[in-house]
Amino acid sequence: MRYFEDIVEGETARFGRYEVTREEVLDFARRYDPQPFHLSDEGAAETHFGRLAASGWHSCAMAMAMLVEEMKVHPQASLGAAGVDELRWLRPVHPGDTLRCETEVLEKRASASRPEMGILRTRVTLFNQDDVAVLRFIASALLRTRQAPAD
Repeated sequence: MRYFEDIVEGETARFGRYEVTREEVLDFARRYDPQPFHLSDEGAAETHFGRLAASGWHSCAMAMAMLVEEMKVHPQASLGAAGVDELRWLRPVHPGDTLRCETEVLEKRASASRPEMGILRTRVTLFNQDDVAVLRFIASALLRTRQAPAD
């Protein structure tokens, strides 16, 4: 188990493999983002996507799935997250793409009000099979400290 004190600024990790299927793209779109370019090739043909593209929110969910799988392999004393900044959908994600994830710890700081936790700012980037970045955001994660300071 890795705690706040174990994390180093600048630390990077590369992990994950997520195969994007047409069925999943359509299921997500029907349920959460039913815009024409997420529902059919015909609906996307006259857009900059050119063909069926996954919802950006679906891309975020795929990134989260890989992050959670990585936390199973390399457990952290996670206390959840405080938010996401600078979310960018850089390129479309299409059925047939294979995605992977990279993270970089940008900053860490102890919580001023909660000595049992620290805050990590981590850049998360999702790449497709051609090593083209398709999604990027900065996550603010909360991690438990090894021991809270004595009062």
